Amino acid sequence: FHSLVGRRARNGKSRIKNIKRDHDRPLSKAGRADAISVSDKFHQMGWIPELILCSDATRTKETLQIMQEHVQGLSQALVHFIPSFYSIAAMDGQTAEHLQKAICEYSTDEILTVMCMGHNKGWEEAASMFSGDSVVLKTCNAALLEAAGKSWIELGGSSNSAVLLVIVSHV
Repeated sequence: FHSLVGRRARNGKSRIKNIKRDHDRPLSKAGRADAISVSDKFHQMGWIPELILCSDATRTKETLQIMQEHVQGLSQALVHFIPSFYSIAAMDGQTAEHLQKAICEYSTDEILTVMCMGHNKGWEEAASMFSGDSVVLKTCNAALLEAAGKSWIELGGSSNSAVLLVIVSHV
């Protein structure tokens, strides 16, 4: 499968005090430019997911909207906003399993390409677990992974089942 667009969330002093404010924080001007740059690279690669599973954080939804405006065909993908994608990324070692479950829940065997959009550090951990490589995702990076299998459920049962094809960066 192909997936993972990671964004690094930077929280303030107290996680509990700032969770709502960080969750609702809009994309910065630089973030908008980064999203356009990554979108252009996706377009050049011809990489178009059929299913997008996205955090419901404001800046992540804004990133997706920008990408849909700049990548032909991306707006035809089925999109689900998943509130738990925001909080799970902060929990050590839990993101990969959570992503696998979400992909299995929302996809069908006919869907071959899935993009999951969320937050670090969990997205780095998930990409590393899926691929068996040490993956570093900086702000507005995408890890494109590929795995062979008969179904998403079959792939969901094993780590190290994907190959890291490329890290797409805005720079």
